[in-house]
Amino acid sequence: MKIALAQINPIIGDFTYNTEKIIAATEKAIGLSCDLIVFSELVICGYPPRDLLEKKDFVEANLAHLQKLVKSIKGIGVICGFVDKTLKKEGNPLYNSAVLFDNGKILHQAHKRLLPTYDVFDERRYFEPGKECSSFLYKDCQTGLTICEDIWNDKDFLSRQLYPADPVESMIKEGVNLFINISASPYHVGKREFKWDMFGAIAKKYGVPLLYVNQVGGNDSVLFDGISLAFDSKGTMVARACDFEEDMVVFDTNSQKGDLHPVSKTDTESILNALIMGTRDYVRKCGFSRAVVGLSGGIDSALTACIAVQALGNENVAAIFMPSQYTLKENFEDTKELVSNLGIELLHVPIKGIFKKFLQDLSPLFKDVATEVTGQNIQARIRGTALMALSNKFGYLLLSTGNKSELAVGYCTLYGDMSGGLAVISDVPKTIVYRIARLINKKKEMIPERIIQKPPSAELKPDQLDQDDLPPYEILDGILKAYVE
Repeated sequence: MKIALAQINPIIGDFTYNTEKIIAATEKAIGLSCDLIVFSELVICGYPPRDLLEKKDFVEANLAHLQKLVKSIKGIGVICGFVDKTLKKEGNPLYNSAVLFDNGKILHQAHKRLLPTYDVFDERRYFEPGKECSSFLYKDCQTGLTICEDIWNDKDFLSRQLYPADPVESMIKEGVNLFINISASPYHVGKREFKWDMFGAIAKKYGVPLLYVNQVGGNDSVLFDGISLAFDSKGTMVARACDFEEDMVVFDTNSQKGDLHPVSKTDTESILNALIMGTRDYVRKCGFSRAVVGLSGGIDSALTACIAVQALGNENVAAIFMPSQYTLKENFEDTKELVSNLGIELLHVPIKGIFKKFLQDLSPLFKDVATEVTGQNIQARIRGTALMALSNKFGYLLLSTGNKSELAVGYCTLYGDMSGGLAVISDVPKTIVYRIARLINKKKEMIPERIIQKPPSAELKPDQLDQDDLPPYEILDGILKAYVE
């Protein structure tokens, strides 16, 4: 049996868009002579739907589009995730479910048994856990079907089990000779290698091939890297989809082989690709087409602009430089070189006069605050106001540029540099900001070397440096990693 692992990027709640994606993928799989195609967890509605699940119309629309798929897709079996009703008077009213259908008939249905309630997950809030193991016979293959967390409870691989039951172990007793897991498993650094090791260990332990289909794309602050996988019965990875983009790979149950598509080679590369995908999806799924970035001549805003250009194209990114009396000439020179390298529009709006007028009008209340925190924050808020005005007038999404190190210790200005629709690098420590900048410049120097080399500064008072108020970032990031992460 030839099985297509279809890794698509759904939009939460856009049922028409998602079903069209599913149909297009099935047509491609049929063209590849596949017998079965597998999609990700809750693919019909997109993951995570969160409180949209409280809306009856949302659930009904998801069920209606499932029926549309069942009736319209012919010539191939389909496994996909959807939201089902429990039809019980007690417990939560919904299941996180998966279905197998073929030629207009639903052949099998499974409910997710292990519902996570940690980190970004809160599934027990909405769903009732399934009670039974779920295996089925299709094309002479006894298949065990699990949904995401169901496979994350192996007693021999994990140091601590979160649940008393292991659905995978239970299915072995039913004589399965293939595992399929459909997932919406979020990205974080280092997780992919852990998954690869775990899936390989499970396949090897039971001597059964394991297929894993993951969602790809960004939904608000949660990013999904894809990398759908197939492991043979010896635990060897034999098929792999790309990371951070839609893809399809085919696994043949007879030969137990497939294709290994390329993925990011390093953590730094995967972080960059995640940020590009996340920015692109957030901007476009929110209905915007263009973005604006405030450039200072510093590395954070330079990196944010680079990510925006790679995500949206240089024709869809505008930049604004807003110098004050404390801005060094070299920062304007570096900014002009950066926008020339990126091929983006640059607007020049000095704030010196606006800042002076602010201080004059506030002088009856206080004086001599230009270089104090009060005056520094006024400058940041002037810039934030100008950026939001551009956003409102021209329909740009404002991308803020603060990094994780600054935000974690409050080295930022509320209603100033924190203003924006998306904080692109807000989960990226400063030391990694530099690593990503170096990676970008390996292919071609986009960020001027002087921007990378200069000491970080907010430039809100004369001769200001970040290290006047903060430890060196190498030390600070080590503290934050130990304390926050």
